Amino acid sequence: MANLLLTKPLDMLLHEAAETGEHSLKRVLGPINLIMLGVGAIIGAGIFVLTGSAAARYAGPGIVISYILAGVACAFAGLCYAEFASLIPIAGSAYTYGYATLGEIFAWIIGWDLILEYAFGAATVASGWSSTLVAFLQDYGINIPPQICDTPGTVWVFLTDKARWVPLSTLPSGVDYSALPHATAVFNLLAFLAILVVTLILVIGIQESASFNTGIVFVKLFAVITFIAVAAGYVMAHKAQSVANWTPFVPQLPGYGWAGVIRAAGVVFFAYIGFDAVSTAAQEAKNPQRDMPIGILGSLLICTVLYILVSFLLTGTVHYTRLNVGAPVSLAIRETGVRWGSYVVNAGALAGLSTVMLVMLLGQSRVFYSMSRDGLLWKWAGEIHPKFRTPWKSSIVVGIFVACFAAVVPIGILGELVSIGTLLAFVIVCAGIWILRVRKPELHRPFKTPLVPFVPIMGMLVALLMMVFLPWQTWSRLIIWLAIGMVIYFTYGRHHSKVQRVAAGKSPE
Repeated sequence: MANLLLTKPLDMLLHEAAETGEHSLKRVLGPINLIMLGVGAIIGAGIFVLTGSAAARYAGPGIVISYILAGVACAFAGLCYAEFASLIPIAGSAYTYGYATLGEIFAWIIGWDLILEYAFGAATVASGWSSTLVAFLQDYGINIPPQICDTPGTVWVFLTDKARWVPLSTLPSGVDYSALPHATAVFNLLAFLAILVVTLILVIGIQESASFNTGIVFVKLFAVITFIAVAAGYVMAHKAQSVANWTPFVPQLPGYGWAGVIRAAGVVFFAYIGFDAVSTAAQEAKNPQRDMPIGILGSLLICTVLYILVSFLLTGTVHYTRLNVGAPVSLAIRETGVRWGSYVVNAGALAGLSTVMLVMLLGQSRVFYSMSRDGLLWKWAGEIHPKFRTPWKSSIVVGIFVACFAAVVPIGILGELVSIGTLLAFVIVCAGIWILRVRKPELHRPFKTPLVPFVPIMGMLVALLMMVFLPWQTWSRLIIWLAIGMVIYFTYGRHHSKVQRVAAGKSPE
């Protein structure tokens, strides 16, 4: 058991961080790039995809409180991430931090768990991107066949008065739609192709990816602000309807209530994972000791306020029972009747979700890169393209895997898997900060988490609380996923681990 708890020496990590050359990642990202990476991941998944389903299934209008709870948890975790990212500027994020503090077995668990966070996160967003593209094209009178627009088995109906296909779940309950034309989705080809395009951009290069992301983020911010302005105007003009939509603010129905608010906080936690995705780019930052805390905390601060405003106005515009769809913001802006607002918001949502997919897949390939370099995964996952200086093989493999999942797995299941993976990562990072402060208080820390151990303890407790309230099916899927990971670790990773080889007196190669 002792060998399973071997930690990776900090001097080894710092040596790897200082590597240059064609077999290392390229340091080209400044603080603005990093903030934009964070905003690119944060704004999109939560606002444009999961807010609606979490409100409809668990919290009702109380989704606003869920976002506040998730934001508080992220503030604690974000401070811990900022210290680690400045101290250990390596691409592996929580995986690397766990390796340095808790030991190899915990590093493996969190590395394997991060696949749920990043790969399934990208798949979730691709599903939302598909729904948003359909709504965007419908604004211009273009209807894509529903058979290729959603996951298998989802029923769509054709509204003859509006000449558009829509998911059956978006329509008000209590009305018989059986006389309308129906179609059943077979394969979400739109989501599949979206992931493949983003993967190609990532293979070409990190600078190109960051530049693409930064430009798109400004488009997305404009769209979010447009939605806030249009929805606020609609709410003010229809006060009675909005008050009715918000009443009761926390529905006292089976599956809802305050337990539902906390459960929804665990689900929408997915919406905040952009700031920890920033930490996966630490090995590509020009000055990570200074810039990583700026990127992590800056992106978190900007987005939290926008989340609270959007979720409040969304549930005021459309009754929460109708929001369990892939593109709830598109549905809400359409309800306002402001056609130009619908065009702007749908275009911004498309752009925004594109950047989320990019940052999630960026993070996943960088975690694979770090695990491969440590010997825990196969060598091909850590191979760097000599021209593009990106982990091209792992990017391609991850991209194909994610594209398939996005095409066939429902968005609700994907979102919950991502949330539990993220929360587990946060628990380990917060624990790691506390442990490292006790074991190595003398280390030079360019950024220090304040109020240790209070902040990391609160980060762990809030994350664990939200995990407890997630559905048991999500827990069972997590356990099965981790069991698969353990098989790979004990059959391959443990025998090829560089840390294990060094401890046994062998060459790390």
